[in-house]
Amino acid sequence: MKPKVPIMQGGMGVKISLSGLASAVANAGGIGIISGTGIPIDELKYHIRKARELTKGLGYIGVNVLFAMNDFAETIKAAMEEKVDFIISGAGISRDMYSWGKQYNVPVISIVSSAKLAKISQRLGASAVVVEGFEAGGHLGTDRPLFDILPDVLETVDIPVIAAGGILTGKDVAKALKMGASGVQMGTRFVASVECDAPNAFKQKYIECKSGDTVLVKTSVGLQGRAIQNSFTKSISGDKKLKIDKCYSCLKQCSYRFCTLDSLMTSVQGDAENGLVFAGSRVHEIKEILPVKTIITNIVKEYEKIV
Repeated sequence: MKPKVPIMQGGMGVKISLSGLASAVANAGGIGIISGTGIPIDELKYHIRKARELTKGLGYIGVNVLFAMNDFAETIKAAMEEKVDFIISGAGISRDMYSWGKQYNVPVISIVSSAKLAKISQRLGASAVVVEGFEAGGHLGTDRPLFDILPDVLETVDIPVIAAGGILTGKDVAKALKMGASGVQMGTRFVASVECDAPNAFKQKYIECKSGDTVLVKTSVGLQGRAIQNSFTKSISGDKKLKIDKCYSCLKQCSYRFCTLDSLMTSVQGDAENGLVFAGSRVHEIKEILPVKTIITNIVKEYEKIV
């Protein structure tokens, strides 16, 4: 059984994509993802069950977990015990998650940024790979554009390949599918939706964003992350450090330059000026907050016109 539309919603933490957004995307015929990063395991289980309830057990719901997190193993196993449809993970590759997937009979998808990583993922047992280009929001694994990397990956692996990073319109979807991708993953476009779990102040940042307003910041995870420029990004520009009030010991390796988790929590609590607001490079093209169903319908119409 396939989803009605080849659109997967990106897993966005902290608390940006929970049961509200994931279930809305699944109900509209796409694939919904709950982010399990930076939330307690009980809360994750609640959202998985809530999403199942909101979709009446139909549609596809997966869970995304950042490999860099200390509670990576516990979070993935908890999601697998809840019988999610799949697990998706990026910012590093864990050999263990594939064996857990076999143990719980849950497919595992890797987010990759090169043909080499895609090949390794397939060999370890990935059911599919998401190829994420430089245009994506959040943590980045490459400085190459999506459509430069995609052909290499498609030539290298035999499993389904999902294109991600800067996908916004039906035209983008058509281009990715024509090249051979099985589907696309979209995060940024779904943040500016009625059902997204983020607060209105966070969504408003997306709508107000102008061309050139996104910046790359080196987060304490050790990777570059794309975010909307605000007071917070200015305070951590260059090598500037911010005092950490309380360390959660959430990361396997941390630079301690500032607290990434704390800064994401600040923005999701409604202060989108003094926290991190991750977004893709084309966020300035989004002009309004729409229901998820309308977003998907519009993309499908654009796609059908081209095809």
